Amino acid sequence: MRGIYVEQDFGPDGNGLGGRGPGGTANRGTADGGHDLARWGGPFTRPAPDLVGRFDAVSAATACAKLSRLGISRTFINGPRPDRPGARVVGPARTLQFMPQREDIASGADEEYVERRTALWAVLDSTEPGDVLVVQANAATHTGCLGEMLIRYFAGRGGAGIVVDGRTRDSGKTRELDVPMWTTGATPHYASQGELFPWAYDVPVSVGGALVMPGDLIVADADGAVVVPQGLAEQVIEQSQRHEEWEAFSRERLAAGGALSRYYPLDESARAEYEQWKRGTR
Repeated sequence: MRGIYVEQDFGPDGNGLGGRGPGGTANRGTADGGHDLARWGGPFTRPAPDLVGRFDAVSAATACAKLSRLGISRTFINGPRPDRPGARVVGPARTLQFMPQREDIASGADEEYVERRTALWAVLDSTEPGDVLVVQANAATHTGCLGEMLIRYFAGRGGAGIVVDGRTRDSGKTRELDVPMWTTGATPHYASQGELFPWAYDVPVSVGGALVMPGDLIVADADGAVVVPQGLAEQVIEQSQRHEEWEAFSRERLAAGGALSRYYPLDESARAEYEQWKRGTR
């Protein structure tokens, strides 16, 4: 069966995804055939680079805890695990949504020859340095959302990391690339070989039980990946920096045999000691 596509109106007036580009024109992507199967969510605002940089010392655990204190409870992207020791990334989310494949609309039988017309190619072609690709794959086990060649291209465009609530392929080769990934595992399948098809990009996605909006901040490390809503990022970083500071002090004292009940969390006397320590370290 050949890869097929049935032209339909999925724009705002068609009650479907917001798959219209600026000015009401279809998002066609590149000139070599275009991304005519892609649905585009429209432009979004990335967080300022200096704000992203301030998260460099913030762990996923701290970001998750501070968001919980702010009333945001579902920020952990459950399922994906890092593909290498020491994996860490912080950056703005570029989102990619896979949906169930339906052959009267599109089929993956032509492999990359049809996939290059989809949201998968479109999001890669518009990657900017520092982007973190976040992929909704519904924990599918027979869809290899990305493989070595696409990840190599993503790296070449400056992509910083990838989070997928599903699987990728070519794992032996992708671990050699400078792109840390958080996935649920590997599969030999290509992106449209299984039950899913790359459908839309720069749209809200549900990934591992968390809602990720384009431009949200992703903080990922050995504990997993956490989404920081862009509108709360300033509050999170301010609280996180204070938290990381007193934890550094507690770590020192506990390593030296200090009482757990005094130093984690800090009691009143330990906090006074911490304030003195902090003045001496600046």
